[in-house]
Amino acid sequence: LKPSGVMQFEDPYWGAVIDKTAYDQFYDEHVFLFSAASLSRAFRRHGLELVDVEPQPTHGGSMRYTVAHAGSRAPSEAVRLLLAEEDAKGLLTPQTAEAFRRRCEASRECLRALLDDLRARGKRVAGYAATSKSTTVTNYCRITPDLVEYISDTTPLKHGTFSPGAHIPVVPDEVFQTNPPDAALLFAWNHAEEIMEKEKRFEEKGGQWILPLSTGSYSKSC
Repeated sequence: LKPSGVMQFEDPYWGAVIDKTAYDQFYDEHVFLFSAASLSRAFRRHGLELVDVEPQPTHGGSMRYTVAHAGSRAPSEAVRLLLAEEDAKGLLTPQTAEAFRRRCEASRECLRALLDDLRARGKRVAGYAATSKSTTVTNYCRITPDLVEYISDTTPLKHGTFSPGAHIPVVPDEVFQTNPPDAALLFAWNHAEEIMEKEKRFEEKGGQWILPLSTGSYSKSC
C-alpha cells in the first residue's frame, strides 16, 4: 500500500450476526467474522489503522472498512462511535458469545418444532433458495427431506442436485409455481422483501412463509 493509499473491503459484521442470531453466516466463505475492534488490533500490528466504517445491508448485515497507514489519515467519527458501541455491548466478551450460543440453540429447536408440527398436520413444506445459508441451517437444525420436500432455486446449475449433507432435492423455481407447498422456508431471508414481492401469488393462495431466524415480522420466524 502506498504511503497515501487506502484499502477498502466488506465483510459480514460480527455485531449484526450477534444482533440477529444469524448463525447461518458461518459457512465456507465466512470462516472468520470480524468486528471493528478485532480488525483494528490486527491491522495495528502491521502499521495500519482503521480510518472509516460504513454499515452495509449485504448478507443481512455487513461492514465496509477503510484502512490506511497509521497516522496518514485521521480516523472518522464513525470509527470512534462503532468502537465505543462494541465496547458498551461487550461484543467481544465470552458472555456475549455464550448468550449467542444459547440463542442459536433455541432458534434451532423453535424451527424444528415448527417443521415437526407442520408435518404432523399433513402440511407440505419446501425450501426457497439453495444458498450457502441453507446448507448451514439444514445441517445445524437436522432438516431432512421428510421435513422439507425440495428447495426451489432459479440457478440452472443447481437443478437436479441435492443439498450438501441434508440431501434435499434442488429443483427449478417453476416447481414452486406449479406445485406450491403449504409453507415455504425462506433460506435467503436477507432478500425477503424482494422475494415476497415476486411471489405474491403464493401468499394469495394461502401459502405461509417461514424464516429460519427471527429477522422480521413475517408469517413465522425462529
